[in-house]
Amino acid sequence: PPWRPALALLSPLPLPAGGRQQTFSTTCARCSKSRRLRQKRAISERQLTRYFVDHRKVRVVGGQGGGGGHSFYSEPRKIFGGPDGGNGGDGGHVILKADRQTKSLSSVLPFYQGFHGEKGGSKNCYGANGAYVYVKVPVGTLVKEDGKVVADLTRHGEEYVAAYGGAGGKGNRFFLSNENRAPTLFTPGEPGQERVLHLELKTTAHAGLVGFPNAGKSSLLRAISSAKPAVAAYPFTTLNPHVGIVRYQDYEQVAVADIPGLIKGAHQNRGLGMAFLRHIERCRFLLYVVDLSVSQPWIQLQDLKYELEQYKKGLSERPCVVIGNKIDLAQSRMNLPLLKEQIGDRVIALSALTGDNLEELLLHLRELYDAYVKTEQSRGQSPVRW
Repeated sequence: PPWRPALALLSPLPLPAGGRQQTFSTTCARCSKSRRLRQKRAISERQLTRYFVDHRKVRVVGGQGGGGGHSFYSEPRKIFGGPDGGNGGDGGHVILKADRQTKSLSSVLPFYQGFHGEKGGSKNCYGANGAYVYVKVPVGTLVKEDGKVVADLTRHGEEYVAAYGGAGGKGNRFFLSNENRAPTLFTPGEPGQERVLHLELKTTAHAGLVGFPNAGKSSLLRAISSAKPAVAAYPFTTLNPHVGIVRYQDYEQVAVADIPGLIKGAHQNRGLGMAFLRHIERCRFLLYVVDLSVSQPWIQLQDLKYELEQYKKGLSERPCVVIGNKIDLAQSRMNLPLLKEQIGDRVIALSALTGDNLEELLLHLRELYDAYVKTEQSRGQSPVRW
């Protein structure tokens, strides 16, 4: 009969050898897909640049204030009750708020507007104020207007009112006087403030890894922290800054930023140029990563300091340590004593690939961090903690 195939589809599945009835089909493509382990897909470095934005132009408008009410009190046996129109509510502000969990300006929209205030009602009822609009931005966001810095959000939870909401209008009750016992005048709400702001992100970290392309900065960050920047055997593998957290036994955390590789003329906008030189400004101390396998590795250090000094005076004079990477190679072991003779800074030779001598770097990194904390506390300022 024509109803028999449909009945067969509704019949339970046959029992397996164990005797328990199966609740899903093992041959159904939809069921088998739902049983797969859903893992987060790994994003390559080039794809990740689409989600990292360190510049954003934003137009912000405050909410408009509510208009004033226009009414007269009226009830039985009480005529001429007088005006009772309440004031309108104020418009909501647009507020920028620094959030530690936000790492990029990619989530910031090009336009924000605060909520409008409500109109004043009768019986002297005031209108409700418009709700505030909070825009989460990364810690280290610089706010500029017409080329001038108006705010610098460097701490978690710090707020800046980008656009104020308009004031609410006055109801006719506000204009009551001895000369005018029945005012009909009321005012509308004022429009909110309108501004065009430029947001600029400067990575906030304790230490910054500075070096030429393929010096091993990303490999070193992977070795000392849980960050996973892309690593490959071609220059400019890292296309945006990565921040890794180095954790110690006393629960102190040191943030280390992997800055994309610099080349000669970076201060003149060559290579990746000044797009990432500004991320070094926030670093309290610098870690110069030098490739020991090349000839005359001390030339790299001189070029790096020159580029930093040309970009911003005094940037190369911050507390630093020189890291001689790739000590596992034979040529690197030959160049190590020559490097120590040419420079006066401390040199830590290690291998990010094999993990040789990473303990010395971690100990010295903690010494630099403790010195930074003592300096900030002596100035009466609280140090940046992660």
